[in-house]
Amino acid sequence: MRRYKEIFGALVVDMGGDPSEARAIIARRASTLAVWCEAAEADLANGKDIDIAEFTTACNALRRLLTDIGLERKARDVTPTLKDYIGQNYGSA
Repeated sequence: MRRYKEIFGALVVDMGGDPSEARAIIARRASTLAVWCEAAEADLANGKDIDIAEFTTACNALRRLLTDIGLERKARDVTPTLKDYIGQNYGSA
């Protein structure tokens, strides 16, 4: 659950911090698949057999979901308002 929350949080940040409900649903599904793929990769790294067809299908589904929400990071607007700028630079006079 910890890793799922980390991935979901990172996706939300990459989407600019305030996704629509539809994009949040897609991000939750992508987070689930990412955790599943990471677990399969860990199994493989530890010498266990994995179903490569199942793994490939999951990776492709994950890629499609990430494409749907946008793979690029969206910049958050951090431009201060005029009031904030004046307050920071000239005090609250």
